[in-house]
Amino acid sequence: MALFGNAHTINPGQAQQDYARLLGHGEQVHAAFLLIRDTILFTDRRMILIDKQGLTGKKVEYHSVPYRSISHFSVETAGHFDLDAELKIWISGAATPIEKTFTKGVDIYEVQAILTQFVAR
Repeated sequence: MALFGNAHTINPGQAQQDYARLLGHGEQVHAAFLLIRDTILFTDRRMILIDKQGLTGKKVEYHSVPYRSISHFSVETAGHFDLDAELKIWISGAATPIEKTFTKGVDIYEVQAILTQFVAR
């Protein structure tokens, strides 16, 4: 499914197992999304962006964003001709947002609800 650009959700329990080495003691994955080769994890403490790089994907960047450092975010829904939805997240002290594109396989409203739940604490 991901090869054709259809992003999709990952079972949080499976993501918990797959990325256990990244998680702190007692940290729980609440939601996870696969975006072609990249992955976004929403834990009870932070958002983790997993960016596979290069042709083989062996080089991986793990970007940890504590929810308290997110100053604001926006979502742009897909249209009739533009099938992709976008998420932009502004981090305190950074001029440009982190941008992620979601294809039709992910409900952008679900992503927005998850962010709202954790950022608005």
